[in-house]
Amino acid sequence: MDHDGVLREFDRQMREGARADGLPGVRVERAGAVVRAGGSEHDWHGVLWSAPDLNEDAADAAIATQIAHFRSLGREFEWKLYGHDRPVDLAARLLAAGFSAEPTEALMVAETEALTADVELPEGLRLLPVTDAAGVELMARAQERAFGTDRTDLSARLKVQLAEAPERVSAVVAMAGDTPVSAARMELPPGTEFAGLWGGGTVEEWRGKGLYRALVAYRARIAAARGYRYLQVDATDMSRPVLQRLGFTVLSTTTPFTYRPQTPGSSGSPGAPG
Repeated sequence: MDHDGVLREFDRQMREGARADGLPGVRVERAGAVVRAGGSEHDWHGVLWSAPDLNEDAADAAIATQIAHFRSLGREFEWKLYGHDRPVDLAARLLAAGFSAEPTEALMVAETEALTADVELPEGLRLLPVTDAAGVELMARAQERAFGTDRTDLSARLKVQLAEAPERVSAVVAMAGDTPVSAARMELPPGTEFAGLWGGGTVEEWRGKGLYRALVAYRARIAAARGYRYLQVDATDMSRPVLQRLGFTVLSTTTPFTYRPQTPGSSGSPGAPG
């Protein structure tokens, strides 16, 4: 894989050239030196891309402008910072402006066609395509057990996508009888070469049995049939070794920097997260 070439295309197609393309309620817009996205209550709000020539003098102004924009909407938001973004001290500038950093993940990419082979499931398990609200609820149950976090916003957004733009998303849940034990989704942005794998999680007692690989292969076959050349993942430390064994390559890193507007009566400086 041409590492630098694929990274350039990822930045061009998925970040600088990101489009809403009919996703209900979602807006993606170029605002000066950044591309930002937003929408309704359950949508993701944040900065997808910043110009590669963003320098030290302009960075603080760009950060302040985005804080003002999202505060005016009453939204917390995320600045999705990549390891190759500029200026080199952009992370420190975000922290100084009141953002908090989430754990860093690896931006990983693989050729779709290399991952389409069937993976044998453990006896008694089956993969169920998620196509409606009932399927989303099964998926949420599996992921809440796997991650230990509430999935209300993600579930609400997925229900809207499945109802109004089903061609943009694919989701699947692994069932052990009537119990959901693993789940994942895939974003399929039109006009790009990259399908995004998201949310893959397996409940603890079913880990190490090939379910993660099976969910990747399931989604790879769909992506290949739709003409996507690459699969892209933001990989945690837990999933990165598995993905590397499957053939994924690390292109960069990505760190979510979250800004939470202060609520009335909270303490701290005006720029500090509430």
